[in-house]
Amino acid sequence: MQPFDHSRRQVLKGSAAAMAMGAMGSLGALYTRQALAAAGDPTRASPIPSPYGPLAPVADRTTGLPLLQLPRGFSYRSFGWSGDAMDDGQLCPDRHDGMAVVGFRRARHGGRKDDRHHGTELVLIRNHERGAATPIQAPGMYDTGDIGGDARPGGGTTTLGYGARGWQSLEPSLGGTLVNCAGGPTPWGTWLTCEEIKTNAVSSAGRKHGYVFEVHPEAERTSGQPLVSLGRFSHEAVAIDPRTGIVYMTEDDRNKAGFYRYIPNDSRGRYGSLQNGGRLQMARVRGQANVDLTTASIGAEYKLEWIDIPDPDLDNLPAPRGFPDIGANDTLSGPFAQGWAEGGLRMSRGEGIWYSYGKMFIVDTSCGVGADGRKGRGFGAVWVLDLQSQRLRALFVSGQQLAAHNPDNLTVSPRGGVVLCEDPDAAPSGSPDEYGPGTRLVGLTRQGESFWLCKNNTQLTAAQIANADKNIPEGDYRESEFCGACWDPFGRTLFVNIQTPGITVAITGPWQRGPL
Repeated sequence: MQPFDHSRRQVLKGSAAAMAMGAMGSLGALYTRQALAAAGDPTRASPIPSPYGPLAPVADRTTGLPLLQLPRGFSYRSFGWSGDAMDDGQLCPDRHDGMAVVGFRRARHGGRKDDRHHGTELVLIRNHERGAATPIQAPGMYDTGDIGGDARPGGGTTTLGYGARGWQSLEPSLGGTLVNCAGGPTPWGTWLTCEEIKTNAVSSAGRKHGYVFEVHPEAERTSGQPLVSLGRFSHEAVAIDPRTGIVYMTEDDRNKAGFYRYIPNDSRGRYGSLQNGGRLQMARVRGQANVDLTTASIGAEYKLEWIDIPDPDLDNLPAPRGFPDIGANDTLSGPFAQGWAEGGLRMSRGEGIWYSYGKMFIVDTSCGVGADGRKGRGFGAVWVLDLQSQRLRALFVSGQQLAAHNPDNLTVSPRGGVVLCEDPDAAPSGSPDEYGPGTRLVGLTRQGESFWLCKNNTQLTAAQIANADKNIPEGDYRESEFCGACWDPFGRTLFVNIQTPGITVAITGPWQRGPL
């Protein structure tokens, strides 16, 4: 594999810097208007018409199949389907999930070395949220033991190359992990993949699970070693403040989810530096103990402080008597139990997190009150943490499935536009919108209103699958979640996954027509 071209990181930084002032202004307007809306409209009940126009089925430029509904003028190419042959001959694993663009490299297949456009490709690293399954055989292997009977950990990551001529390479990079849900890119051009699992079990090889792993863009350099000091819990996603190197993390464990950060001892910011230890902390609202953020109103704001977690690798513990809004036999992760005992806050289900211009955008996928009156069963919210002031504000709260139905992963474009990936807790009741059943990509305007950007239209017959030379079961996959949304550094291409049957797409179009 060609060495990773670290010099091209300056292209990424330069492009982002050129957009920074406009994007920061847009985010400021979004912030202010959402706060003003809170008095009369504590949640969003419905979307606005999309600034990009109505949706309609669009054929994939790779297979010809109408996998997505998009606005006029948009197109896409699919790649890396589950069951496709990877570069080493293995079949591509399924259950695609979190993903990010981590940088550039010289193209592995085709291209001309003297052509800076055709001779390079973007590097994306993609999670596979698999439990017990056939292991991914990768350069970085963590657990090769049994996790119950003959079952083995089937999770991990694959690495994809995308160039001017489309999709170009696909290879395994990490194996032997469990339930790799989301994660996040680092400022130094690697990927942090998270195990979304909470268990005290130990495999036959003596391995525990529930950790974060660092994946190098050169797959053969991936060590497969867990970052134990970042905690063992049901990790969802991570994002790093490039100014300080502090790692912020979410926990997906209904109504007992903390919000964490990790202060590394080694601030050099390079591959492997997070292995050198640091302090894990959990958020607490200043002056208030055990604040409940499982429900929210637009504009709600809290000043955060941070509690040290003495033992990041502590086993799960029984919930204390009277712990609200959970099942009778539920347990707390070791880190959450320690933080809660010191007054830490709780969210419903912390999911996506993304850094943009001094702020962390954070999704709580089920924030709100359900139809049954229970907390943490709503349609979701987006919080924003100002890293300088450490103030957390509710930016968007969905009060109805039409506005947004359980957003999960999110990303922010280089222009400051927010994209949310829906992952409904349950299928929408009745016909969810005018475009029929299916999950959506949801955008936010600068006024904090939601709109529909894209609709999952994947329903495939055996004949269609055979004609496309794919290796998946036929079926209606429209209710499968979108995940792993991320942009190229110039904001020209939006990459995203459909988790089942497992498809990655690259969407291009007239983004300048709207806020993204």
